[in-house]
Amino acid sequence: MTCAICGHHGPCLISEATGTPWCRACTQRWVRCTGCGDVARVRGGTIDEPLCATCTRPDASFWRSCTGCGQPGRIHAGRCTRCSVDERLHELLGDGAGVIRPHYQALYDALATTERPATVAAWLDKGGTPTILRCLGTDAELTHEALDALGETKPVEHLRAVLVAIGTLPTRDEQMVRLERFVARTIAGRSDPEEQQLLHRYATWHLLRRLRRRLGDVGTTYSQISAARQHIKAAITLLDWLTGHDLTLATATQGDLETWLASDEATHRREAGHFVRWASKEKLTGLELPATRWGGPSGAIDTEARWTQARRLVNDDTLEPEDRFAGLLVLLYAQWPAAIGRLTLAHVEISDGGVRLRLGAEPVVLPEPLAALARQLVATRQGHAVIGHQESSPWLFPGGQPGRPISAFHLGERLRQLGLRPGESRSTALFQLATELPAALLARLLGIHISVAVAWQRASAGDWTGYAADYSRRGAQHGPSPIAERSERSSDKKLP
Repeated sequence: MTCAICGHHGPCLISEATGTPWCRACTQRWVRCTGCGDVARVRGGTIDEPLCATCTRPDASFWRSCTGCGQPGRIHAGRCTRCSVDERLHELLGDGAGVIRPHYQALYDALATTERPATVAAWLDKGGTPTILRCLGTDAELTHEALDALGETKPVEHLRAVLVAIGTLPTRDEQMVRLERFVARTIAGRSDPEEQQLLHRYATWHLLRRLRRRLGDVGTTYSQISAARQHIKAAITLLDWLTGHDLTLATATQGDLETWLASDEATHRREAGHFVRWASKEKLTGLELPATRWGGPSGAIDTEARWTQARRLVNDDTLEPEDRFAGLLVLLYAQWPAAIGRLTLAHVEISDGGVRLRLGAEPVVLPEPLAALARQLVATRQGHAVIGHQESSPWLFPGGQPGRPISAFHLGERLRQLGLRPGESRSTALFQLATELPAALLARLLGIHISVAVAWQRASAGDWTGYAADYSRRGAQHGPSPIAERSERSSDKKLP
């Protein structure tokens, strides 16, 4: 059968309101009704011009009315979904006399007034939220520490995201907190006190401290905490091997290290090398494990495919604006999905003179039609979170959890569905940009570390030594910077 709303071919039900087939996806689809403007489940119309229940069948006698609010619609147990949610919230958040407790008032307001009460009802029934609220206690103050005591589960983390989004809890770097918990658990699991002290110095005072210094006010990404975990696991793997051979960092010889490197037990050799170099710098060992110099991208650099994909994203209006914009940032400006997902409205500067996007220390002037896509995205951005107001979200790419951006994994999957491979596409873009721009300018415009920019310049054989010498001589002189000049000139260029 063919769904009368979306046109999908497959198993369908017959709608009592219209007498026509509709698929199971449309029975759960929430839309903004083109008839009344309310957000409700689609009950008629088409995918482009959907209608809610009362606009599909204006005859009031067809629908039952809610005994609580009197609104017509699909009624279960005498009440509409919104009234059922309100009753449940008073039960969970109230004082027993019909009054919401003060510290739960913001949570009640957000849940009771959401545009999609059915989603909140399902969350209250199946998400474990009632159990969590009961564990917190009706008189307990809502704090991050109180939620931490309930364990690191999805229901707890989702409730935390809701409370942060509505302003009940302050914003916290949850990825960094997870990393700190991992470090604490890992160190506590080691039986040797000296090894615990060594791992504490390496993980807490070196890895975490260096990561915080690099991040500044920016939140930690999942890939960053994954890398830190790999470094800690690599250090433990090496220490376990040394212990099994009655050795320590202080007593092991270079031959012992090379024996481990040649064995099947040696995993995460690159990360273990970082641990050895840190221990050597701290005078804890005489071992040496030099870092391997990066020799450039291992895959093929297909510049023609890069421009073909860019032209498609520029010209194909059937694709979602956020997917087109994110894909072009990968193809043209060599951005990781993680960096794209953490862009905020503050990174976009829109004026009569054009659109600037701040990816690094210096903003990039976006050429048309990329600038038009940026304006459209700022005006129409929409996440999938039911709770919280999208208009107040600072993120350029809002995510599925309230108040949080889209995850790097989810954004990467969306780009892969368009035929892009973010890693390869970024390498191709960075390789070509490194042949056209000096490393210092590349780092400031794209937000990458100067050492990374230099490595890519060497890999692409871009010779900017003359530029660097000239720029250093002009460093003390006044006048417009070459970075600003390059950014202004880029605004005159059009995308292919």
